[in-house]
Amino acid sequence: MEFLMLSNDFLMMFVRLLINVVVTWLIIDRLYYRKSRRRDFYFTFMLISIAIFFIVFFMIFVLEDLKGKTSMGVGIGLFGIFSIMRYRTDTMPVREMTYLFVIIALSLVNAVSVNVPLFELILTNAIISVAVWLCEMHLKSHPSRMIQYDRIDLITPERRPELIADLEKRLGVKVVKVDIGSIDFLRDMAMIRVSFEGEQPAMSDALKLTKDQLKEF
Repeated sequence: MEFLMLSNDFLMMFVRLLINVVVTWLIIDRLYYRKSRRRDFYFTFMLISIAIFFIVFFMIFVLEDLKGKTSMGVGIGLFGIFSIMRYRTDTMPVREMTYLFVIIALSLVNAVSVNVPLFELILTNAIISVAVWLCEMHLKSHPSRMIQYDRIDLITPERRPELIADLEKRLGVKVVKVDIGSIDFLRDMAMIRVSFEGEQPAMSDALKLTKDQLKEF
């Protein structure tokens, strides 16, 4: 039954993996997902975090007996990992790219810190988590939506309070900012970006506009 015995290295890996998963979950679930509600990125961040941790950890210990080849293997591995930063860069927003970088950095730190005491490792993870929390709390931006608005008589600067009151009545949210975009006087329509308090799903999905609709306007 020797194959059922766990080595000290595996136990050390399990503890660090647990720390990595818990901290990653706290950052993604409690800080990122609460505002964005993007399940696709939630899924991506969590799995990338776990995958990178295992890749780096086993790269260090499995290749340890290769001595001279270890540094080369780790270097190639790290190059491949940071190449993930180009992952969907054409469609991934800046905020999601920032969270991806934080998740990759956390996974690397937790995987390579094999000689670091657990208290110091936990403290490092806590510092990163607090930094992300501070940025979200004090530098947070209000969610916004693009809508087609039919009362262009209210888009003038002097009638801005009436415009905000009408939008709040229709949308059921607290409007904090209104940006006027293009105006179509033939159809009496205007494109308006409405910034509001609360989470992104506060508005009805009916307010979402497709790219084709935006091009037609």
